[in-house]
Amino acid sequence: MRQSKLESGVESVLNVGSGFLIAMVLWQFVAAPLWGYEVTIWDNLGLTSIFTGVSVLRGYVWRRFFEWRISKRKARHYERWV
Repeated sequence: MRQSKLESGVESVLNVGSGFLIAMVLWQFVAAPLWGYEVTIWDNLGLTSIFTGVSVLRGYVWRRFFEWRISKRKARHYERWV
């Protein structure tokens, strides 16, 4: 069963979105205080948003690449038996 482009996008956004929330909480309340950084919630939100956007795009591209590769392999397999 193939995954549509929309489904790939939704999966990537949900996967990375949950990571975004975890990263925000971990950095703001655990990591930054341990290293003595004083980071505002807005600075944290901005920086985390940049990395999250890149991560969503990366996850989508990899998902589409492997969907393409799998469908190509299935097509070659089918052609051998026809």
